[in-house]
Amino acid sequence: MLNDIYRSVVEKDPNQPEFHQAVQEVLESLEVVLDKHPELRRMKIVERLVEPERVIMFRIPWTTDDGEIMVNRGFRIEFNSAIGPYKGGLRFHPSVNLGILKFLGFEQIFKNALTGVPMGGGKGGSDFDPKGKSDLEVMRFCQSLMNELFRHIGPYTDIPAGDIGVGGREIGFMFGQYKKLRNEWSGVLTGKGLEYGGSLIRPQATGYGSVYFGEEMLKTRGKSYQGLTCLVSGSGNVAQYTTEKINQLGGKVVTLSDSSGYIYDEEGITDEKLAFIMNLKNVRRGRISEYADKYPKAVYTAVDPDLDYNPLWNHKADCAFPSATQNEINGKDAQNLVNNGVFLVSEGANMPTTPDGVEIFLEKRLLYGPGKAANAGGVATSGLEMAQNAAFTCWSKEEVDKKLHQIMINIHRQAYDAAEKYGKPGNYVLGANAAGFMKVANAMIAQGVV
Repeated sequence: MLNDIYRSVVEKDPNQPEFHQAVQEVLESLEVVLDKHPELRRMKIVERLVEPERVIMFRIPWTTDDGEIMVNRGFRIEFNSAIGPYKGGLRFHPSVNLGILKFLGFEQIFKNALTGVPMGGGKGGSDFDPKGKSDLEVMRFCQSLMNELFRHIGPYTDIPAGDIGVGGREIGFMFGQYKKLRNEWSGVLTGKGLEYGGSLIRPQATGYGSVYFGEEMLKTRGKSYQGLTCLVSGSGNVAQYTTEKINQLGGKVVTLSDSSGYIYDEEGITDEKLAFIMNLKNVRRGRISEYADKYPKAVYTAVDPDLDYNPLWNHKADCAFPSATQNEINGKDAQNLVNNGVFLVSEGANMPTTPDGVEIFLEKRLLYGPGKAANAGGVATSGLEMAQNAAFTCWSKEEVDKKLHQIMINIHRQAYDAAEKYGKPGNYVLGANAAGFMKVANAMIAQGVV
């Protein structure tokens, strides 16, 4: 039956491979769950889950500093609102299309359910590339996008956040335009600046959360990060704060990357070196290769598009934290990680491992935290930002971090317990899918056929 559902998804939308991959990964976990809960088959829960409740697509005209008129495409996928308003990021990147956003929105359903915060699943964005654009060009684009998006979002309907290409600058421009159009101040966007309703720890949350999840997995084997060597991909928000938290917990990060290549620093990326990277990426918007110019003992390797593996994942290490983008670890990379001694993988990015890579991790019984569980800290803290906005209050850094840490502990417990319940102990993929699915499915049954 689940194979029939998958075939139907592919037939309806044949040119959306990322969405197909996300659906297949979840469906492979659900057969054992549906066998225990036959009422979910009768209610066609899975068939309803794979169809978004609403798909919004619109044009975004804007002008460059030279006066040239540009047109981009905007999207918002409102996937499922059974347990709360739609919640999920906005991504600005040339690769953005309907299939990628549907994959991200579908994953968001289960991720949000695991947090314990009442949030449904959604995602959106545009094929606009903010790289190389002036602040004024980004502002004009964001305002044009919000001229349409404001009709479809709200603090009790759909609360977008940031994602790749959307940071504090972009959130600020969109929030200002929403406020002007609606003539109201509300927590309609998360990831806001602290001066106007943002939450402490929000920038750190996804990276911190993936490390906290990994820490819980380590505890099941009586281990900690002390003295462990870690590979981290990416050099944006998630990778930066993953590195920061690993350093705080006694581990050593030796790699970071961007689209041009990666650096390997055998001595470790210390807090001082991390501060250089944060300035390089967040302020100067430079390339990771500059790290090797600053620290000559580090080695920079340029990306070779013809390679069928990523050399970043081919270094001796104990832990890996893919924190860049989807499908950055393939089967060959996964085998290289295993061969080089890696026994823990905690995903900071969304679906960064291909199905053949996941299969290797599960077969070798690695401590493998899939993105929908391991990187849920970002959206969890977005939920905490929503709570602070609703109460017109602001919590301390320590209070937010404590709540985030507890949420990640709870997510680990849910995934761990569900894996055991359904006969696959230690399989966090099945555990996370089953736990998130059951929460959403029970809410859908309670609300009838809508």
